[in-house]
Amino acid sequence: QAPGRSTGPVSVARRELSSHAWSLSSPASPQPRYGSIVTVLSIDGGGVRGIIPGTILAFLEEKLQELDGPDVRIADYFDVVAGTSTGGLVAAMLTAPNAEGRPLFAAKDVNKFYLEHCPNIFPAVCKGPLGWLKSMMGPKYSGHHLHKVVKELLGDTRVNETLKNIVIPTFDIKLLQPTIFSTYDVRT
Repeated sequence: QAPGRSTGPVSVARRELSSHAWSLSSPASPQPRYGSIVTVLSIDGGGVRGIIPGTILAFLEEKLQELDGPDVRIADYFDVVAGTSTGGLVAAMLTAPNAEGRPLFAAKDVNKFYLEHCPNIFPAVCKGPLGWLKSMMGPKYSGHHLHKVVKELLGDTRVNETLKNIVIPTFDIKLLQPTIFSTYDVRT
């Protein structure tokens, strides 16, 4: 028996659960940060309301920096970052790498991004019958400005290059089916 290693029933069960949990995960999944517990940050969507999770995440990151140092980022604390709609954009921002292999954006940068670009990403939409008819024929927003800004900020960075596993569920309005962008798909 190795020094300090308990062979009691709790220790054996813990090792067994840990090895079983790891064998069930995807081959592309890295070892969970906290033993057999996979930590997931899930960020809600809501268009311009991306400012709400941005504010909460900036506050959380600030408190984590007080505890662990000024260089820590939200992405350092999670195995998977997921987001729907605008939450997917936040997930991508928090996990995009810089040249040194660290997160390109701090959580506080999320609100700066939204405040600067929201009027062009989420322009006012038509109300009334014409607006309703237009919404039935396609997406609410064109995405042209968003694509342009993301290309400027991220260049050729791809999903498989994110610092953490990400999952971004979307809905393809043209094909009328869900589409999931995930590092699990591109790393296997």
